[in-house]
Amino acid sequence: MTGRTGRFRTLPLRSRLALLVATAVAVAVAAVAVVSWLLTRAQLYEELNNTLRNTTAPAGMVQEAYDNCSQQRTDRKNSPSFAYIQLIDVNGNRCVSPYSEPVRVQPTDIAVARGAKGTTLHNSVTDDGDPVRVHTTQELLGDGTRIAISVSRPLDEISTSLNRLALLLTGLAGVGVIGAGAAGLLVAQTGLRPVDRLTEAVEHVARTEDLTVRIPADGEDEIARLSRSFNSMTAALASSRDRQARLIADAGHELRTPLTSLRTNIELLARSEQTGRAIPAADRQALMASVKAQMAELASLIGDLQELSRPDAVHGGPLTVIALHEITEAALARARLRGPELEFSTDLGPWYVRGEAAALERALVNVLDNAVKFSPPDGTVEVRLKGGELTVRDHGPGITADELPHVFERFWRSSSARSLPGSGLGLSIVARTVQQAGGEIRLEPAAGGGTLAVIRLPGASHPPPSQL
Repeated sequence: MTGRTGRFRTLPLRSRLALLVATAVAVAVAAVAVVSWLLTRAQLYEELNNTLRNTTAPAGMVQEAYDNCSQQRTDRKNSPSFAYIQLIDVNGNRCVSPYSEPVRVQPTDIAVARGAKGTTLHNSVTDDGDPVRVHTTQELLGDGTRIAISVSRPLDEISTSLNRLALLLTGLAGVGVIGAGAAGLLVAQTGLRPVDRLTEAVEHVARTEDLTVRIPADGEDEIARLSRSFNSMTAALASSRDRQARLIADAGHELRTPLTSLRTNIELLARSEQTGRAIPAADRQALMASVKAQMAELASLIGDLQELSRPDAVHGGPLTVIALHEITEAALARARLRGPELEFSTDLGPWYVRGEAAALERALVNVLDNAVKFSPPDGTVEVRLKGGELTVRDHGPGITADELPHVFERFWRSSSARSLPGSGLGLSIVARTVQQAGGEIRLEPAAGGGTLAVIRLPGASHPPPSQL
């Protein structure tokens, strides 16, 4: 059985469908044929039984048969009668009527003759072995003798009709199975044509990596849904590949600038060592400061790229209930070091969220860094946290309306930020981190000038155990 199943699975899908359809139709046709044959047989037997019940022997024939009792077939040269009639006494002796075939006496016939049974219907055979159907009833002769009268008819007419019907049903079943197999193959070819198109498209994509292939999807059936899903998948893959190519190109562009500056500074230092011409102390100190700044920028850029390269479903640590106001305080402490000349106005209410503490702190540091970067000297950065909404406002040049849609794109930098250090990845990381925590972020022009960053994060059901 296992070997047959394995061979069946190796067949093409069309062949399997055609074979399954043919098998199902064969079983159905066979069941219908058998039921039809059995019903016809039962009906024919019922009609024969009714005929036998309605057939009676004339009284004169009964008396004549009894008076001229013969246990053998009589009048061989004459045609047999419509039914075979014979008399049976209580001892099982029979008297065959003229033009009748002698039929073997059964125990039930004797029981009827003795009065143990009123009537009986059964099958028997003639002395020549021909099958007959027998109906036996009880009869009293004029002298009070109790006998049984058996009226029988040959079963050849029924068996012949049933054999012909069986041959006819077998032929029809064979034709039906062959037709079903052909129809199943046609239906399989027609129904699997969209699957063929889908297979060709998948093979084309695998062979050429061409993600622009689209499959026509008409209707609402499973094949149409599968085609639309394939189109959505290839569109998503194409978009992902485009973003990846753009990320690589942008990363290469961003890496080129600090690397070029770093190489230039190192070459100047190396040339000074090779030629023995000392660089003035102030210039040497400026070169070393530039090298350190470029190395820090490279490290920051590489860290940002690593952060963005993580899948969205992968976090650096477990999600826990954390105090957002404490995370904001830690980010403010780092921001004050980067903008010591600025004033930070804070109003932080308690708020607990579920997220990754390190990632949220880094995101808040990026937001505050932007505020520090664009704030004028001796300016003020306003930070508020109330009811799950954290706002950071600076008093810098602000963002124009046409630049707002691009602020969260990777490597995008506004015209006012291109001369400042940075990679253009900070806000992309912030948006991703906030979304992973179930929140949202937006930037908008602040009233009176500057930029307002608004972060909304859903609150946790309870504070962490350390706060209880």
